[in-house]
Amino acid sequence: MSDKLWAGRFTQPTDAFVEEFTASINFDQRLYRYDILGSVTHARMLARQEIITGGEAETIVAGLNEILLEIESGNFTFSVAREDIHMNIEARLIEKIGSVGGKLHTARSRNDQVALDVRLYLRDEVDAISAALKKLQTALLDQAEANLDVIMPGYTHLQTAQPVLFAHHMLAYVEMLARDTGRLHDLRSRLNLMPLGAGALAGTTFPIDREWVAEQLGFAGVTRNSLDTVSDRDFALEFCSFASIMMMHLSRLSEELILWSSADFAFIDLSDGFCTGSSIMPQKKNPDVPELVRGKTGRVYGNSMSLLTLMKSLPLAYNKDMQEDKEPLFDTIDTVRGSLKVFAEMIAEMSIKSEQMRIAAARGFSTATDIADYLVRKGLPFRNAHEVVGKTVRYCVENAKDIPDLTLAEFQQFSSDIESDIFNYVTLEASVNARTATGGTARSAVEKELGLARQALKKGQV
Repeated sequence: MSDKLWAGRFTQPTDAFVEEFTASINFDQRLYRYDILGSVTHARMLARQEIITGGEAETIVAGLNEILLEIESGNFTFSVAREDIHMNIEARLIEKIGSVGGKLHTARSRNDQVALDVRLYLRDEVDAISAALKKLQTALLDQAEANLDVIMPGYTHLQTAQPVLFAHHMLAYVEMLARDTGRLHDLRSRLNLMPLGAGALAGTTFPIDREWVAEQLGFAGVTRNSLDTVSDRDFALEFCSFASIMMMHLSRLSEELILWSSADFAFIDLSDGFCTGSSIMPQKKNPDVPELVRGKTGRVYGNSMSLLTLMKSLPLAYNKDMQEDKEPLFDTIDTVRGSLKVFAEMIAEMSIKSEQMRIAAARGFSTATDIADYLVRKGLPFRNAHEVVGKTVRYCVENAKDIPDLTLAEFQQFSSDIESDIFNYVTLEASVNARTATGGTARSAVEKELGLARQALKKGQV
């Protein structure tokens, strides 16, 4: 019973299995730095407001700093009997400095304390993930710039559609990650409000200074309703929503890397450090990293759904169910950080097989649309031009030819508007470089977008 700081109401000890079943210390111990930081600031605020003496506050702060050293040196014993990170630290504080340690919990509850700890922790993780996103975007931009003239097939329905620059393809993922970064920055603004002072649910009778605590801890402001404060987990849900979308983007890129590294495509070569072999087939080089990231995407989706389901029927204010918010949140953070780290390194070391990409881009009548555009410029309505090109492609299929292989006479079987200049429009370079509008795949447009992306990254805008 001595381990239970709330034991006064009870006459019997907690059942041993219930004690273990309800404890969270096995996973929330990662919050120790933030729990101590919040407690140090809270103690100093109590002294400023003359709720405790300055001497008591300094004794508490010194004890908390000693506990921090104990934890970081591996000399702290976490106890399931003490339930969670808050009670483990507070109980140890009382052991170290005596009854004055019991004054630390004045004007607060574990309900607002855990809300503070998780917000502080998640805020730091958001900043670290933002930096990791920037590293991955940089790796994609580096690959784009190093392979600016490489042409590859663009696909719809996984069928060859039109030729594009490989750099343009990389920039597509830079754009996706820029939106992810925007979502991350957006959720951080709502996360960055200080919850301590809400108490268990109704606030506190003590004359605390919440705004001072918020300022000391780097928050933009304080939460405005005590009931909402202790029962709000929107910040965790928003993060998991961001993570689900971001992992979807990584999963799409993973799928392409898996295809591109196969013998059938042979567009890229992933460094050996990011692949594994087969226990039975000695020739195999398996793209395990993108496969695993693709798989972990489902795990992150599951965590998001778990949190949504957890919160959907909870009445105000705090409920013990909410202890279940941490494991899916922590797992999502770990998964996102690991995926971004390994992806940035893998992309940086990826080798591009430019000739193989070009050969593939030349197949599948990828410049057919350029003939239609050519005929439109000659005055033919697009629908008529579309029909002409369709017949031209059918002729190529039947005669085992590709569009650039046709003679002028063969072209003119389908339209007298086609002249000798048609051959200036059906090359891969001509097709790519004709698309000069903003967002197009022309070299000039791609170079411009590369420059803008570099500037945005440098300014921290994406």
